[in-house]
Amino acid sequence: MCGIVGAIANRDVTPILIEGLTRLEYRGYDSAGIAVLDGEIKRVRRVGRVSETAQAADTEGVHGPMGIGHTRWATHGGVTEPNAHPHVSAGLIALVHNGIIENHEEKRAELKALGYAFTSQTDTEVIAHLVHHHYKAAGDLFAAVRAATAELVGAYAIAVMAKDKPEELVCARHGCPLLIGLGEGEFFVASDVSAILGETRRVIFMEEGDVARLTRHGMTLLDKSGQPAGRKVHVSELSLASLELGPYSHFMQKEIHEQPRALADTIEPVLADGFSPSLFGDNAAAVLRQVKGVQIIACGTSYYAGSVARYWIESIAGLPCQVEVASEYRYRDVVVQPDWLVVTISQSGETLDTMEALKYARANGQKHALSICNVRESALPRASDLVFYTRAGAEIGVASTKAFTTQLVALFALTVTLAKLHGRVDAAQEAAFLEDLRHLPLSVQHALNLEPQVKAWADRFAQKDHALFLGRGVHYPIALEGSLKLKEITYIHAEAYPAGELKHGPLALVDEKMPVVVIAPNDALLEKLKSNMQEVRARGGEIFVFADLDSHFTDSEGVHVIRTPRHVGVLSPVVHAIPVQLLAYHTALARGTDVDKPRNLAKSVTVE
Repeated sequence: MCGIVGAIANRDVTPILIEGLTRLEYRGYDSAGIAVLDGEIKRVRRVGRVSETAQAADTEGVHGPMGIGHTRWATHGGVTEPNAHPHVSAGLIALVHNGIIENHEEKRAELKALGYAFTSQTDTEVIAHLVHHHYKAAGDLFAAVRAATAELVGAYAIAVMAKDKPEELVCARHGCPLLIGLGEGEFFVASDVSAILGETRRVIFMEEGDVARLTRHGMTLLDKSGQPAGRKVHVSELSLASLELGPYSHFMQKEIHEQPRALADTIEPVLADGFSPSLFGDNAAAVLRQVKGVQIIACGTSYYAGSVARYWIESIAGLPCQVEVASEYRYRDVVVQPDWLVVTISQSGETLDTMEALKYARANGQKHALSICNVRESALPRASDLVFYTRAGAEIGVASTKAFTTQLVALFALTVTLAKLHGRVDAAQEAAFLEDLRHLPLSVQHALNLEPQVKAWADRFAQKDHALFLGRGVHYPIALEGSLKLKEITYIHAEAYPAGELKHGPLALVDEKMPVVVIAPNDALLEKLKSNMQEVRARGGEIFVFADLDSHFTDSEGVHVIRTPRHVGVLSPVVHAIPVQLLAYHTALARGTDVDKPRNLAKSVTVE
């Protein structure tokens, strides 16, 4: 993986490809390349930034009316130019690919036996040669792509062109996102709508097994059974302004500060209708009344959002709740609870492990599924009965911020809705929860106002190699999220534990070189948490406390305190997520790391 863009038009498409790749940079990548057809296939690839590929294309005069481009995040083979996309077979076929081909070694051996020479370590080159092999036999690029993909095991989104077919661009998908953009006498293909937003807002989302032929005159789209597929045309609501930095230095900084608005937008339908089943779909009332428990499946930051929700669902709705990492769930023997609701959480709606885990749950008899997602019409919502779209807007920074806090709001809305339907919340309690939501954006803004104090802490953290995060109860997942943010963008080794677990092992790590971050709201576990902090101080550890105004902490030798707004009750995890995001961001700045594109990471993880 990571990003695909392609175009066929009656104009030079090189600027379109370069612009598209630039807009895909946020997904994370280590090399980039384009191939343009103009009598012959002209290709440039470079390790590093898209700007280097753009400069090379300009220097080499790469222009033409049809082309494909790719940003690569290395999976098979190292970060080298020969491993970068596009891949070319016999000077005739050029191809870009997202995903992972599981039977690539078997196919590589077969193709070598047929005389094909490989110049890369990638699984993608296997697809290029396989398409070439079928193209030689059929003379039809569309048929060759269909035949080649029928032999593949794994996940793919591909765009393909042939030197002697200047009038058509072929694309296909299975397991990885791909969409088609519709222009006037021109077509585009991309893994993300942001790549082609400057050219068109009218898009078709390809579905599993779809194969499409694009020409300047029209499109042929077949489904996985080979039948014509009538796919709906969507008009993207994403704005170009949301993809620009504006007055901010980094997208992560912008997105941290956009959280009051993102939360207000996500809360708006809840305030309008109350905690109504209609928030989740037309038939949600019947489904949610039946459920006897909740199974949450997610990855990374979304998993931590689900971990917060477990506390809410069990304490407020009175229903059992399990939270599982998608990549683990899909590969273990699960005990099926058909009357439980499966909830998948994903910012992109395309996270492969989560998507496959949902398929596994369905195959094992789970009847009802709800997707919480930030991207409309993405794969997870389409595969689910029910859906709640967060309104975070485009999130470009690899480290998730506003997507996380809006996911928490969605999960809280689900919690209270379930509680109402199961007789656990009366009208007065519902009104109180709505009031809590109404004030949440302002509380988050107050937390953002702590930035200068957090920045001062960051200068000290930048000198450290390790950090420990502690929390208790519903705030333990916030400690996990804070730890993840710090390691993602600063490369400081960080771990998180429930504070009560200190004495069962982690306390051995504590010394004067180990900063310990404590999430310390004024809740029922505060006094227990203070005792845990004394254990740290007794071992010489330096403590950094995010407390509430009414938690009665004071600065002292080895104890530093920043007070967030007054305790906001059940929604406190949302507010306490803000300072740990700010701490990671400013520590990364102090260390000089690439905040928006941390090494080795990608925004949309569409491979295992």
